[in-house]
Amino acid sequence: MEGKAIIRYLRTGNRKVEVVLDLIRGKRVEEALNILRFTASRTAPMVEKALRSAVANAGQKGIVDTEKLDVLRCTADQGPVMRNAKRFIPRAMGRASKIRKKTTHLTVVVGDKK
Repeated sequence: MEGKAIIRYLRTGNRKVEVVLDLIRGKRVEEALNILRFTASRTAPMVEKALRSAVANAGQKGIVDTEKLDVLRCTADQGPVMRNAKRFIPRAMGRASKIRKKTTHLTVVVGDKK
């Protein structure tokens, strides 16, 4: 049995989230939560929230012993670029460029290693 959590449209880039996901991939859930708690990254609380949601979803599916779960898969895919930020940055020769805010779709899957 697996528990899965998907968080969409996170207001951060997927490469920043991927660095944090590399720390917890393949670990036990308790160990992953401890790693995330002490990681000095702005994206760590977002990943922790997704991991806790995946564990809760696994509990709803009927997995009784949630302490023995492992992080099976976790991915950070690129989401759409927010173009309605309505802000500009000055460029050379009097021009201006739009500020593009990146978003991320985060997927965390927990389950038994079998």
